[in-house]
Order: sequence, then C-alpha cells, then structure tokens
Amino acid sequence: MSVQHTSRRSFLKVSAATGGGLMLGLSWLTSCESDKANKADPELQMPAEWVTVNAFLKIGDNGVVTIMSPNPEIGQNVKTSMPMIVAEELDVDWKNVIVEQAGLDTENYTRQLAGGSQSIRHGWEPLRKTGAMARYLLVAAAAQQLEVDASELRTENGVIYHDGSDRSLGYGEVASLAATLTPPEEVTLKDPADFKIIGHGKKNVDARKIVKGEPLYGLDVQREGMMYAAIVHPPAFGLKLKSVDDTEARSMPGIHDVVTIDARPEGVEQQWSDVNAFPQLVAVVGNNTWRVLQAKKALKIEWESDSAPESTAGHRSALEDLLNDGKAEEARRDGDPEAAFASAATVVERSYSAPFLPHNTMEPMNFFAHVTEDKAELVGPIQTPEFLRKTVSALLNMPEEKIDIMMTRMGGGFGRRLYGNFGVEAVLISKAAGGIPVKLVYSREDDMTQGTYRPEYLVRYRAGLDEDGKLIAFHVRGTGANESPVFANRFPAGTVDNYLAENLSIETNVSTGAWRAPRSNFIAGAEQAFLDEVAEAAGKDPIEFRLELFERAKTDPVGEDNDYDAERYAGVLELVRDKSGWNTNDDKRGVAAYYCHNSYVAQVLELEMKGSEPRVTEVHCAVDCGIVVNPEGALNQIQGGIIDGIGHALYGAVTFTDGKPDQQNFDTYRLIRHAEAPQSIHTHFVDNGIAPTGLGEPSLPPVIGALANAIYRASGERVYEQPFAKPRELKG
Repeated sequence: MSVQHTSRRSFLKVSAATGGGLMLGLSWLTSCESDKANKADPELQMPAEWVTVNAFLKIGDNGVVTIMSPNPEIGQNVKTSMPMIVAEELDVDWKNVIVEQAGLDTENYTRQLAGGSQSIRHGWEPLRKTGAMARYLLVAAAAQQLEVDASELRTENGVIYHDGSDRSLGYGEVASLAATLTPPEEVTLKDPADFKIIGHGKKNVDARKIVKGEPLYGLDVQREGMMYAAIVHPPAFGLKLKSVDDTEARSMPGIHDVVTIDARPEGVEQQWSDVNAFPQLVAVVGNNTWRVLQAKKALKIEWESDSAPESTAGHRSALEDLLNDGKAEEARRDGDPEAAFASAATVVERSYSAPFLPHNTMEPMNFFAHVTEDKAELVGPIQTPEFLRKTVSALLNMPEEKIDIMMTRMGGGFGRRLYGNFGVEAVLISKAAGGIPVKLVYSREDDMTQGTYRPEYLVRYRAGLDEDGKLIAFHVRGTGANESPVFANRFPAGTVDNYLAENLSIETNVSTGAWRAPRSNFIAGAEQAFLDEVAEAAGKDPIEFRLELFERAKTDPVGEDNDYDAERYAGVLELVRDKSGWNTNDDKRGVAAYYCHNSYVAQVLELEMKGSEPRVTEVHCAVDCGIVVNPEGALNQIQGGIIDGIGHALYGAVTFTDGKPDQQNFDTYRLIRHAEAPQSIHTHFVDNGIAPTGLGEPSLPPVIGALANAIYRASGERVYEQPFAKPRELKG
C-alpha cells in the first residue's frame, strides 16, 4: 500500500521511453489529444495527478477513479461488470470511473482467465472487498484530516461527508493519505438492498471505441518495425511436415523470412491449454499481409503420414460400435436398473448425435510477439494468459518474470482462445526470424482447419415407466471424440430410484477442446428432447412431468451427489411456464430446462415450419443466476447464447474426407442469418439475492432441446441428429 504519485507529464515521458510495454494498461493516456480522459464520457476531466491505492484502483486528485479490469474480455462484458462491483463498494459515481484492461499480473490478481462462465462468480467477493477496503482507507484518511471519528462520516458518489459540521472531502483530496494507512483484515460490505450501481444497466465501457473502430483488438496491434506472419499446417489430420522448398517464396517482394517451428519439442512440459494437432508448421514473414499470403502459395511442401486419416462415416461408425459393444466406465449407479427395466410396463429408448463444430470467432486467431535475448513481449486475444506464459517460459527457457503479456479485447472466444497455440506460434516465429517483432494472423481457412473443435458426440437414453406412467428406471450411456458428454450427477439423477450413467470415449487425431458450454452444449439438448418423449409416453404434460421429478428430488432425493438445487431448478421451469403462458395444446412450442455453470435456465420456444425448415419466432427464457450485476450486459449474454445455440443446432457441422475438413470457410460452413434469428426473446431473471453465478454459457444448452421439442410439436417429426435443418445451398 505504498503511495505512488504520477503526474500526467512524467507518465507520458515514461510511456514514450518504454513504448508502453510495462504500462499498456494505462495506454489511454498516451493518445489523449486534450484534457478529456475518457472519450466515452467527454465531460470527464483527466486528473493532473493520481494515487495508486491498490492494484485495482487509481484515484485522481479531482476524484476521477481508474479501475483496472483484470480478466480477459471476450464479449462477456466483464470489462464493464467487474469494475462495477468495485465501484459499488467504493461508493463512487460511475460517471467518474475510467476502466482499463490490466495485463497479466499473478502477484496482484488471481484467476486471470476467461472460461466456464466463472469470472463474476469467483471475483464477486474479492472485488467487493477491494472496493470496500479502499473506501475504508479513504474514510479513515478523511477522519484524520477533519479530526473526527470515522464513524461520524458517510460517503456518497466519491465524496466523504461530515454532516455534523457540514464539511466534506472528495476522494481525490484524501487519496494520498489513504494509501499510506494500514488496511484492516476485514471490512463490512454493503447490503445488496443499498446497491446503486450493481443491478442497474450500464453501457459497455468500450462501446464507443468499438463503434468508432478505435484500436482494442489483437488485430489492431501495431509496433515500429513489426512484420506480419502467416502459417501453413498440414492439409489433413494424420499428416505431418516432411520437407519444404521455400526458394520461390523467399525471392518474392517484401518477404523477410520463411521459418519452420515446432511448438511441441521433446522434453518441454506442456500445459493443459497446449492443445494443437499441428505443432510443426511453416511460417512466412513479410512486411504486409497480402505479400505473406501470396508467398504461402509459392511454398512447395511435402507431407507424410503421422497417423491414419479419418473420415466422417468411419468415425461415426466407430462411435456407434463403441456405444453398442464397448466396455463403459460406470459413473453412477442407484438401485437396480436392470431389474427395473425388466419389470417396466413401457421402455423408451432413443439415440442422439452431434457433429464436430469449429468456434468461428469473428476475429480470427492472431497474436503479437517480440522475443529478444533477455525478454519477450506478447500482446493479443487470449483467454488463458497465465498458462500461455508458462508454455512460452518452457519453450524459450526464459524466466516467467521476463515475459510480459497484455490481453487485448477479443472478437469472440467461445472456448477457442483457451488454447494458446497461436500465441506460442507467434513467439517461436519471432525468435526464429531473428528476434523481430511479429504479428501472426490466421486466415479463416487456417482457423477452421486447425482443429480444437467441439467433439462429435453420441448418446443413448433408456427410460422405464410403470403402468401408471411413473418413471422407475433411467439409463444414459454416452461417448464422443476424446471425451464422454455425460454428467452423471445432473438431473434426472436423484429423481428416480433406479439410475445408471456410463461413459465411453474414442481417441482421434482430430484435436478437440472446449466449445461454449462444454459437453452441456450437446447433452442438454439430447436429455431434454428425450424427457419430452418420455413424458408423452407417460401421457403427461412435459412441464408437469419434469416438475413431478423435481418434487421427488426436493422431498426424497435419491443419492447424495446430486449437483443441483431442485428448488431453484423447478423455480425457473415454473417461471417460464407462467411468463410464456404455456399451453400443452399449443402445437408450435417446445420446452427445456437445464443446469450448468452453477446457473439454472428454462426456455419455451415457439416456431413455424417454412417448408422443411423451422423458423423460431419467439423464446421465453427464465434465468436463475443470482444477483445480476449488469442487466444490460446480462440480456446480451442470454440472447447471444440462445441465437448461437439455435444456429448451430440447425446448421452447424464439420465433416471430414480422408482427414481433411470439408468445410473451410463460410461458403461451405452454415451459420444462422439475421432473418433466421428469433423475432423476440423475453428474458426473466429470478431475483433471489444469491451471489452471482455463471451467465455467458448457460442459456445455450437448453435451447437446443426446446428447439427439438418444438420441431416435433410443429411437424410431427422428432429430430435426433444435429444439424436439424436439411442442408441447402447458401445464397448471397
């Protein structure tokens, strides 16, 4: 808690001298054309001097507060919502807040990672304490200056008031003294009933810059002397580099170098995030993107077999054989499922499948790296900066403290940027090309054929009903590429006496990884479609059938490892039933409910059939994610997840011929169009005052089941295999 005074002029001098390297988190200062600190609020005046209170906070002498946002921003809006939490407890006027992206700093921040919809959940209490601690110190400093007891003071919008003497001090007036005081071990946090920032919609702090095209993203990074790089990897899974003739490419104008790299050399410890089907690459380095791309075409490369190439039909056949005859891992067993099925009056059995999916982020993979003998500077869109630094440290044999990583805003992640191979590649290319600054940029084809796909999945469900339509047995058996999609302890586990969950998986040379709401993005849709079919066999309304199961889980649950709260689960289902005006006789609606990432979501989806293709007209969505920090950003997350889930369930698929992806760009890979998105989405949040849980992913999984159920009710045809819509030619 040392005092650090920095004048505007001295900061600019330091920034100019260092190129902004160590102070990139405050790079907004170097580009100011006037005394306006934040172009999002033209009335906000830059302070002449500011004080560092802690790693999250800098307070200007005029009361302007800079709040550092520590986690990567991939569109989930944490760059706005995390500072809102700090500002709430600090009790500052949001209009006087500037938000800046922090770089990787494991000494002052924890879990600088974007994944699993956990940023707000894990940051909730630490961020509140950060703001509250700073407020405590400011009040203590004011008490000294005013010579009164701190208990006599109150704060409001960045001002400390002593009502007894009608005196007040702004935060900026006491910040220097506050930073010298010893913070207490514990602080009192606000009662949520007193929140003035949390729970009130705030615009994205980068919105104006995004609209104006100001530099925020990895693709925007520029450095003096920077070269551009492009990669070439094997055209098919199962191949590796044999030889390269780069004679013609080297002779082309503007080409600086052609290098080969190995991102997975023997003896180097790999991180979990180092998923990469093609670690051995050829890279072309030149003075602009166009010349580099042309030089790529001039390379003469030979490839050789590394493992057997796979095709979609053969891979699917292997999954089916494994599901039918493979020895499974028994993940959970309750009661005697075999005996219960043998005595059941009705048995319903169905199988569901989904293909490999790419992430297709709007901003393609890219990264800037400048590697010298004694340090490495990395800048780019990465969800896992800490793990990237560990890998780079091992590859360069360089201490981690010599590696500086700055996160940029990302044009989408969806799990793809958890795996930092593109950052590693930029580092190795910079080193191999002589230690020059390099920005690596993937083409769309590079990205879509590199792998790290959502795995292909296959699952089989069985349900046994007695003569009264009561569920007495349930069996789920799932397999997939490199992993099983089954969550053994999720609903309907705990609701039925006889239950069995089994896992299988098949190894593949097609690299796979997390894709928005991993595993849940498939199994939720399959489970919810199956439960509708079981409800129909039982002669019950789909919602009432589920609520009966939840009642069992609430009053007399089976087993002790059920990982959901049946009361909250049933609550969102009842809420969406009431808000949507659910009618079991409505032949255009489907329902689904699912729990993942610590949150509960239920949806009712309505659609129309346009020939053979469904068009979603309306979605009602009930969400229990605890306290909603920023309602405006929360709505964006819910709506985005719903549209994403509908689009990929209807159209998304990557197939393979002899190991080569058949879809390599948007001319062959089908995404949802604007006109195909739901005409309206109504979101209903549960207000329960519970600490926040995940939000970026939970709305996607259940909408796939709601969609499948609506298709059946509108067309009379059940769908078991994704994508649901029949392939058709793309137009326009």
